Amino acid sequence: MALSRRARDRQIDDWPGFVDALSTLLLVFTFLIAVFMLGQFFIGREMAGKEDVLQRLARQLSELSDLLALERSAKVEGEQRILSLSATLQRAEAERERLAGLAANAGQSEQQLGTLSQQLADEKTVAQRALEQVSLLNQQISALRQQLQALEGALEQAEGREKDAQTRIAELGSRLNVALAQRVQELTRYRSDFFGRLRNVLGTRPDVRIVGDRFVFQSEIFFGSGEAVLAATGLGELDKLAELLKNLEREIPPDLAWIARIDGHTDKRPLSGAGQFKDNWELSAARAIAVVRYLVEKGVSPHRVVAAGFGEFAPIDFGDTPEALARNRRLELKITER
Repeated sequence: MALSRRARDRQIDDWPGFVDALSTLLLVFTFLIAVFMLGQFFIGREMAGKEDVLQRLARQLSELSDLLALERSAKVEGEQRILSLSATLQRAEAERERLAGLAANAGQSEQQLGTLSQQLADEKTVAQRALEQVSLLNQQISALRQQLQALEGALEQAEGREKDAQTRIAELGSRLNVALAQRVQELTRYRSDFFGRLRNVLGTRPDVRIVGDRFVFQSEIFFGSGEAVLAATGLGELDKLAELLKNLEREIPPDLAWIARIDGHTDKRPLSGAGQFKDNWELSAARAIAVVRYLVEKGVSPHRVVAAGFGEFAPIDFGDTPEALARNRRLELKITER
């Protein structure tokens, strides 16, 4: 009795420090979450602005490309017209020379020669105008090239800013992963403490054992063969489990998402189908639900417990002996993240 009293006094003395440590961890995690949310907000705004700039630049680039294509087409047409006018001019000059020869040889009238000269002058005027249009087109093409160079420079700057933003996002993601890992470690520590208490409460019963990260209860503790109604002999063990889960709810911070999962398992022998349950799947799920409902009735929060039925599809012993089949008829308790 004296040893027990000293142990309780020591636990009472350690409790304020434990609460302070938990409060500090909660404040640090809240601060990290706030920093992460602010980072996400500013990065989202910056990325949205960059996307708008890139879309606007893309539209301007498309418009300039269309305009450049039109100008190139006009330039080609002008060059074709110049070639046509040059050919016409050459023909006119040849015709003039021919007519001059004819006039010298045959004494053509000066009126026809004047008409041909006027036609030649008109053709020269058209050719001069075409040359002026070609020069204007060349100037416009040069201006468009300068605008394209400016747009390429702006795009390079935008890409550089986007890379910086991606780097910052990666850094924030890494920090978040570290924070999540810390929360997982914290939940693991609580789970280890809980399993230690549960082991002390249940004692050294041969039909209760630990397999990996879960407590395993043989189905015969709580249910009869092929039934999903809790037997009175197992209610005392469930009462102990309910008290431990309620204590765990009070100890774990409310922002740490966790659940106690009750998994129902059966052996591989099929049911006849003539009873209440068609197959082992329904039987295992009904047993897990019965345990969860009892824990909730005893005060465990329904938000912290969940039932799952696995039937015969997750055995821990693949043998066919009665002992192997009995090991597979079980209920498992696992503390895990939500």
